[in-house]
Amino acid sequence: MKAAQKRAQAKVEYNAFLAECPSRQLLDRISDKWVVLILCALSGDNGPGPLGAAPAHAPKAMRYSEIARVLAGASQKMLTQTLRSLEHDGLLTRTVTPTVPVTVSYELTDLGRSLHHMTRGLRNWAQTHMAEVLANRENSA
Repeated sequence: MKAAQKRAQAKVEYNAFLAECPSRQLLDRISDKWVVLILCALSGDNGPGPLGAAPAHAPKAMRYSEIARVLAGASQKMLTQTLRSLEHDGLLTRTVTPTVPVTVSYELTDLGRSLHHMTRGLRNWAQTHMAEVLANRENSA
């Protein structure tokens, strides 16, 4: 069996309910809050926006410091690790420009943009329903 045939067969067999399925690792990574927020930031979708709304700005490359400013509360270590893992998975590209000092920018790939379409809804849902969740938490305490 050729490598392409093996990949095609494996793709059909991916089942996140199975402990050994690699899609579980991917689900673990992409369900992380920092991943969702980085995808939103790089897509230009970093405002409060209504549920399902399109990004306020077009996707653009961002420098590390710009991403760090948008993602208030993210530690340098967490941001660096998350950006590296997203690059490793092909969800974003890292471009180094030989300037003084060196300029490093990050940009979503087509794969990253396709994932952002899913995670944007999750982020918007959390923002839209937070008051209800807080009320339920208060009532059950």
